[in-house]
Amino acid sequence: MKKPIPTIRDVAAAAGVSTATVSKFVNGAQRFSPGVEATITRVIADLGYRSNPLAASMITGRTKSIGLSVLDVANPHFTSVVKGANRVAQEHGYTLLLVDTEENPDRERPLLEALSRRVDGLIVISRIPESEMDWMVALEKPMVFFGRLAGHDIPWVAGDDHRGACMLTRHLVALGHRRIAYLGFSKSRRDEERLAGIRECLSAHGLPLTVHDASAPSALEGERVCSSIMLGSEPPDALICYNDLMALGFMKAAQTLGFRLPADISVAGFDNIQFGAYTSPPLTTVDLQSERLGAAAMEQLIGQVEGKPAPAFSMIEPQLILRGSTAARSI
Repeated sequence: MKKPIPTIRDVAAAAGVSTATVSKFVNGAQRFSPGVEATITRVIADLGYRSNPLAASMITGRTKSIGLSVLDVANPHFTSVVKGANRVAQEHGYTLLLVDTEENPDRERPLLEALSRRVDGLIVISRIPESEMDWMVALEKPMVFFGRLAGHDIPWVAGDDHRGACMLTRHLVALGHRRIAYLGFSKSRRDEERLAGIRECLSAHGLPLTVHDASAPSALEGERVCSSIMLGSEPPDALICYNDLMALGFMKAAQTLGFRLPADISVAGFDNIQFGAYTSPPLTTVDLQSERLGAAAMEQLIGQVEGKPAPAFSMIEPQLILRGSTAARSI
């Protein structure tokens, strides 16, 4: 005959305490004397009791779940963000619930509103302009936002895109490149910071910048725009791409067109996705510490949820990763 599943009443009876005492102990709502806690712990182990998470959430008002929205789970940058966030969540006993908005701003609000009802807090990566974010505040959930915010009192984490762009541009200038172009993605607020860093560095050296705008932050888009950039009247001798995916797509198309990399053009990106190290040539990139960003956001949010002191923002320093896709300009 199948052994019955032990209940909280069984634990209370065996430990000689009330069910309320067991519930408060299991859910961390109250501390008891060492003797009582030791007895309950022993009985739970002996009986093989497992608490009901739904019942626990009804008692404590906490779900022990954190929501994370990403823009495209297929993008390795966001995969790394999820990995860092999930590692920290597990270390603190939380479950991560993920939604993918698929680079569609119209999906973000309904998905986040639905997710907010199931979690203790939210980590949000969004394309929505800050001027249209009042509804996020109205969710009344602990929240951490990816990217700098100026007009809302929401804690945020970010990589220093401006500094990373300056570092990369200085590298290209030092290699002798003078016709530098940027393949950006203006729908992203991070694009503005990267573009500003590139312009600042080039302006200091008296050099112009040609800007191209992509319709999506994807390898396919980088591949699509390559011919219009490289077959024009004045092709660049160095190209900075908004992210590594666009750079990889561009490199593939450029080589198909017969251009040699980096002899004819140096190419670089942002994010340091793992595939960039295995291309031919391997990709020079700015490592914005994607996994570390995810971990920092989760630490910051759990601090809010648990009422602990948490910083208003966290800025992660970038690293320049030099590989074979950039080289001294051919004279």
